[in-house]
Amino acid sequence: MQYLRMLTNSILGGALVAAYVTLLVLLLNPSVDLRSLDAIPLILTWLIFYGLHAAALFYALIVVRQLLAVEVRSPGWLSFRLIAWLATLAVSLAAIVVWLNLRGFRPVLAPDVAERMTAAVSVLSLCAFLSGGLALLQLSLRRGRGIAAAVLAIVIAASLGVPLGLRGPGSKPPPRMALNDFSSGILPTPTQARVTLVLLDGASLDFVSPIAAEGRLPNFGRLLDGGAVMHLATIRPTQPAPVWAAVATGKLPYKNGIQSAARYTVARSTQPLELLPDFCFAQALIWFGLVTQEGHTAEAMRASPLWLLLDGFGMTSGLIGWPLTYPAAPIQGYIVSDEFLQHGDASLLTARDEEPLVFPPGLLDIARTAWQQGSADAVAEELARDLELSYQTRLTAVRYSGLDAAGHYFLRYAVPRAFGDVSDEERRRFGRVLERHYASVDELLGRTLKSLGPDDLLLVVSGFGMEPLSLGKRLLERVTGDPELSGSHEGAPDGFLIAYGRQVARGNLPRASVVDVAPTVLYYLGLPIGRDMDGSARTDIFAPAFTDQRPITFIPSYDR
Repeated sequence: MQYLRMLTNSILGGALVAAYVTLLVLLLNPSVDLRSLDAIPLILTWLIFYGLHAAALFYALIVVRQLLAVEVRSPGWLSFRLIAWLATLAVSLAAIVVWLNLRGFRPVLAPDVAERMTAAVSVLSLCAFLSGGLALLQLSLRRGRGIAAAVLAIVIAASLGVPLGLRGPGSKPPPRMALNDFSSGILPTPTQARVTLVLLDGASLDFVSPIAAEGRLPNFGRLLDGGAVMHLATIRPTQPAPVWAAVATGKLPYKNGIQSAARYTVARSTQPLELLPDFCFAQALIWFGLVTQEGHTAEAMRASPLWLLLDGFGMTSGLIGWPLTYPAAPIQGYIVSDEFLQHGDASLLTARDEEPLVFPPGLLDIARTAWQQGSADAVAEELARDLELSYQTRLTAVRYSGLDAAGHYFLRYAVPRAFGDVSDEERRRFGRVLERHYASVDELLGRTLKSLGPDDLLLVVSGFGMEPLSLGKRLLERVTGDPELSGSHEGAPDGFLIAYGRQVARGNLPRASVVDVAPTVLYYLGLPIGRDMDGSARTDIFAPAFTDQRPITFIPSYDR
């Protein structure tokens, strides 16, 4: 009977933890409509999953406490003594986790959502203080326990009800914006300059610089010595889709609509989640099949990307591998979508032909032929060389993701001091693998440099860097089946931007942001910048002789 009573208290404590995690999910996803019956399966899934696991943990803690206690006391079916401590632990953890999610996801969240989460943190912190005081009070309380228990119930109810009330029943996401017809009202600055973007996933300036200084990356060294260099602040969640959407639009995720890599849905619910909470092991729901994810496509974008802006002015663009370019949109120029580069099997490509993988459609045969090159990066470079001869684009952007894949598994051998458990044999065999991937990028940069015209601008953009996986995450990966994983970008490590060209001023410049790239490209091409963009044109990368002749111009918005 004693253990059954411990179980009932554990179940109540687990229910509180589950309720706080569900509250966090609802705060991060304001589009979930609580007035709809369709939200019930979604809420129940989170409550049951976290409730069961938290109850099991609390039960184990209570049993251990009973085994170690000098005087064993059997708890009541609903023990005020136990529940006060469990509630204090639950609401304190909730305050901390909500604050950590707010701090990490703030650029992704709309300002009103961030304000509501800030208020929720304040409420939870106050309730944690009050419940902690009640838990201490019950140690010396001989009378009035019923009143104290009632006060605790009110505190717990307020810790859930007030943040939920601040959130509201839910709000619909803003509609997708349409491109303004501005071609006849705005005269671009006359220029025939071209911009070439080399887009890299997972490249870190701190890794490149020392190797380039030793002469082993000569083309990177040429860019670092003769160009403008800056670290590039990225966003969280640090995934290709939201990061490159921010680069493409100059807008933060709450404006461009891409807040994470995918939309997440629960069985028997059609209400999607845009963000999964951090620090809650939320990915476990995907592993167990309770939550499914579906990657975003171009239709998810609520803001116009850079290539559509240029298209409105009659400028041609060429894109290879940029995320969220599937289905490929008809533009003046060409698009080889990221979806194409993710599938090397011709049969898979044929099955997707109902949606355009490339534009114009005639490029599909050329793109399939390029698959003989092997890796996606080799295919991208081969296509870039072939299509450069056929299209005179004003903007060319090619994305290479191989560095990111290599960094996840070979970073520990490249920087063994950060891990401490790398043997000499492992260093000998794998220590240069990541550097060889950088050397491949260095070679393609050399070929790109040779193709630049006198007024062309080269921008090498790493959307996010790579850093060693934390010890806790490494131990977790050993348990979950991927012990070789060693590199991570979950902590939003900086990427970088290197600008090179005749108009570029040399030097190391203050840190920029991924949302600064699009405004900078628009400025260089003589186009106005949208005032609703979150980024700004980094004119400091250009020489004064250029900026003196090119004032910054603005338009209220490119979208309507």
